[in-house]
Amino acid sequence: MAGICVAPSLLTADFARLGEEVATMEAAGADRIHWDVMDGCFVPNLTFGPDVVASVRAHTPLPFDAHLMVVDPDPMLGRWVDAGCDVVTVHAEACSHLHRTLGAIGELGAKAGVALNPATPPGAVEHVLDLVDLVLVMTVNPGLGGQRYLAGMEAKIAEVRALVTRSGRDIEVAVDGGITAETVGRAWEAGARTFVSGSALYRHPDGPATAIGELRERCHRDELVVA
Repeated sequence: MAGICVAPSLLTADFARLGEEVATMEAAGADRIHWDVMDGCFVPNLTFGPDVVASVRAHTPLPFDAHLMVVDPDPMLGRWVDAGCDVVTVHAEACSHLHRTLGAIGELGAKAGVALNPATPPGAVEHVLDLVDLVLVMTVNPGLGGQRYLAGMEAKIAEVRALVTRSGRDIEVAVDGGITAETVGRAWEAGARTFVSGSALYRHPDGPATAIGELRERCHRDELVVA
């Protein structure tokens, strides 16, 4: 994958103004919206359903990525695609038959992503890379925003990057959790090129455009695409 992708997470957004929030991020230079979907079971939080995502779809042309932090995502995969999600990312730990789940996402016409919790080794996805468009390395334990970046995941990012390179496929290596101007450079050096960021963008005193600009400055300018 050429370029660097910064995907604003809506977990820190004002849920009463989601349409305006995605428009703000579009204006700030983003090219992808990351939906942290939580079920209160796989992770200790509840967030968005597909009807909420569908209600926001008309507010921006930006691609949507549904990050499904849910137990047994299979029954509702079609609902997320119908809601307008271009990427559907599932957790390796939540799928009884990961190969089947990823194949189903592709058959629905969406890009397939697979996420790995901090304790899950890269080998969990080694034999499904032929079905994958994105591997998301969690750099926090999922469920809550504003957590501290786990620097110990950088070795894992590098392992995932090596697996992707050996596969010969154009697969995004993404990170999610604690991504700020202080941490993004280290994740980039480890091999990540897609960065999910929430609190650092929404809580920056000078606004999200400045925050995205600061993330850009930490990475190679000639490779930067905000998404």
